[in-house]
Amino acid sequence: MKVEIKKEEVRSQETEVGIPHSDFYILTSIFFFLLTTACQAQRPTKPYYEDLSALRPKVNLETIKPKDSLGIKSPVPSVPVQFGVNEKVDAILDSIDRFNLTRKFVDGHTIQIYSGQKKEEALNTKAKMSELMPDLKANVQYQQPKFRVTVGKYFTRLEAQKDLYRLKRVFTNAILVPERIMIK
Repeated sequence: MKVEIKKEEVRSQETEVGIPHSDFYILTSIFFFLLTTACQAQRPTKPYYEDLSALRPKVNLETIKPKDSLGIKSPVPSVPVQFGVNEKVDAILDSIDRFNLTRKFVDGHTIQIYSGQKKEEALNTKAKMSELMPDLKANVQYQQPKFRVTVGKYFTRLEAQKDLYRLKRVFTNAILVPERIMIK
């Protein structure tokens, strides 16, 4: 018992089950056309404006009258202390203050625009730097065996980024390097 299926029967069953291919392509293209035209952003005809001044809180500032016997008005009113600092915290803050007074250097950053073994090139780079950007000061340093030309002293990388981008336009070798900055 062999079951033989003719090719014509299989083809007729395929067309009866679904939509023919040409109709499917037409319907999907119409669907995507309608979808793209319906989802376009609408442009407002006039600018949006809303007055919220009626909803803002209104504050009445009263003049502060100090109770000084001399009649001198103090600029800041005295506020009762709610949360006082105890003696242990005072001692820690004093030790931090003493440590900060003894510090001579802080870790920071500088921008290096030249590094090489030729003194003439270092001096030329410094002269070019002071000519093009007089608001920044360049320094020439000799650390054996090379000369360095650095610009600026910054406490954070974020502070240095603005000047670094300006310098990179002229000096393509400019880089940000960590350096210890002397505190005055």
